[in-house]
Amino acid sequence: MTWSASSPGANQPDNTAFTQQRLPAWQPLLSAGIVLPLFFCVGLAFIGLGLGLYYSSNGIKELEYDYTGDPGTGNCSACAAAGERVAPPPANCSCQWCFSLPELFQGPVFLYYELSNFYQNNRRYVVSRDDAQLSGVASALRHPVNECAPYQRNRAGVPIAPCGAIANSLFNDSFKLLHQRLPGGAYVEVPLDRTGIAWWTDYHVKFHNPEPINGSLKLAFQGTAKPPNWPRPAYDLSPDPNNTGFVNQDFVVWMRTAALPTFRKLYARIRHGNYSAGLPRGAYCVNITYNYPVLSFGGHKRIIFSSISWMGGKNPFLGIAYLAFGSLCIVTGFVMLVVYIRHQDENGDGEDDEE
Repeated sequence: MTWSASSPGANQPDNTAFTQQRLPAWQPLLSAGIVLPLFFCVGLAFIGLGLGLYYSSNGIKELEYDYTGDPGTGNCSACAAAGERVAPPPANCSCQWCFSLPELFQGPVFLYYELSNFYQNNRRYVVSRDDAQLSGVASALRHPVNECAPYQRNRAGVPIAPCGAIANSLFNDSFKLLHQRLPGGAYVEVPLDRTGIAWWTDYHVKFHNPEPINGSLKLAFQGTAKPPNWPRPAYDLSPDPNNTGFVNQDFVVWMRTAALPTFRKLYARIRHGNYSAGLPRGAYCVNITYNYPVLSFGGHKRIIFSSISWMGGKNPFLGIAYLAFGSLCIVTGFVMLVVYIRHQDENGDGEDDEE
């Protein structure tokens, strides 16, 4: 006997527990005795965690200085004004910020730079990069992707490496910290640890230089041009062969774009020698090499010294968010409790009337 598609039962599923929907199931019954304690427990847990995060964040010390150079503010205004007339600013234009610490600035101390009104989250800006090129693929050096335009090739048609708007806008101010240990004494330079400031996965996995030719990284970049705003090509970013090209720490940090228009990025750590416990009391000066113009788009630049805690850097928002959510759970629990008691009383009155 042969079966056809039109025969009765030909298209029926197999007679199994899964296909016939006979699998055992459990459906929770959310009663007031289960839901109300859950709301109160979750609310108390979030409030406790939020208080810990908030007070931990407030305990972090920060020292910051706005060196944008707005007209009439500080000695960086001359460099800023020159930079607006001739972008980028003249080479070796420098200014200084001096401050004093009355007590130990507890370490470890992190040095950040902060930019505001800089939209690294712009859609076209974010995609303006070539990940194959940044991973060291030799063919990508000569054939950058179209997303890098207008920083894909220079006017002569030579491919740019690294290409794209993100790389072209690389932050290139530099800082040097000096400490006067004794009043009236000489200033000594505080060692800044510039290693390990990038994410480990970025530095060791995502970013690679092209294979050197005859031991020369310069030959590997031959046939490419530097980004228009860079003073030097990629292979000459640093004299350290382990910190130049696409694996330069500053470059790798900059290429991880920020989600908000005001952001800070790590520049260095202070953790060696006499400064392993922090910055001792005394007078300090920061020598700033001013290269990055921001006044043209209404931006601001800050330099920030910050300590850390078990939760990381200063971030009060996380604690406030936990407190707000925990409070909302507690309030919701009380509202549900009042509604439950009220309706329970109404049901009880109705039963008494019937009797």
